[in-house]
Amino acid sequence: MPRLLLGGIALVVALATAGCAGLKDAYPAAAEAQQRQAAEESASMKAGANIDTQATYLQLVAQMQQEGLWFASLAHIDALEQRWGVSPESTRTRAEALRHAGQPLQSEAAYRRLLDTPLAAAGYRGLGLLAGARGDYPEAVRKLKEAQQRNPTDALLLSDLGYASLRAGLITEARLPLMQALQLKPDNLQAQANLAMYLEVTQQREEATALMDAKKIPAATRVAIQEAARQIAVSAPAAQPATDGVLVVGDVSAPLALKASRSTTMPPSGQISRGTP
Repeated sequence: MPRLLLGGIALVVALATAGCAGLKDAYPAAAEAQQRQAAEESASMKAGANIDTQATYLQLVAQMQQEGLWFASLAHIDALEQRWGVSPESTRTRAEALRHAGQPLQSEAAYRRLLDTPLAAAGYRGLGLLAGARGDYPEAVRKLKEAQQRNPTDALLLSDLGYASLRAGLITEARLPLMQALQLKPDNLQAQANLAMYLEVTQQREEATALMDAKKIPAATRVAIQEAARQIAVSAPAAQPATDGVLVVGDVSAPLALKASRSTTMPPSGQISRGTP
């Protein structure tokens, strides 16, 4: 409350001198909150209009989650399940929403309910991401491997597995899933960053630079990748330069010689992948 009261005078001045645009410039957080509220209201209106099948409602929930409306999506999952009952897909969306909403225990319970369903891969992946979030990388590797066995061509899952392996000190094991992830999705930002991190950890700095140059990774993000690699190397002193098939440009011409990514926007420097959101 004190901040709101102190900001009252500034608000009046902004309105008097610059109109509504001044308010947006002076209070970017408030503007963002208004935009998010508008997005949630729009999603709610869509949810109430002509939703006549479970599949249509699930598509709406998925769209809300893609837009980051995790809390709102939980309300609509409740409504969906009240109307059509609980399904593996609604349970998966609930588990994802709870994880992003900072409810790890409830999220874990929902992911576990998926293990005996056709969406077991999603359940194991979610459990792996939760383990990684609490810093238990060996457990994350175990769960992500279970998911990978059930869904071997999911590039984001492979990237998560490679990253968790790096953080668990399993440097050699990280190479294969990270290479697979980048070749399956060469334009994926997480796959690019995680493979570059592996190359830095294994002291293949020229190859890491070649990869980051090819993908036009910004300088700030490169610093973040190098710092993360340094921390991994310190926590895993056994990591040595690769000797069993060193990643030279000729060896990995597909990822390292790829044309520049169609998307050159990288995540903020402090948000190097720890697993897919």
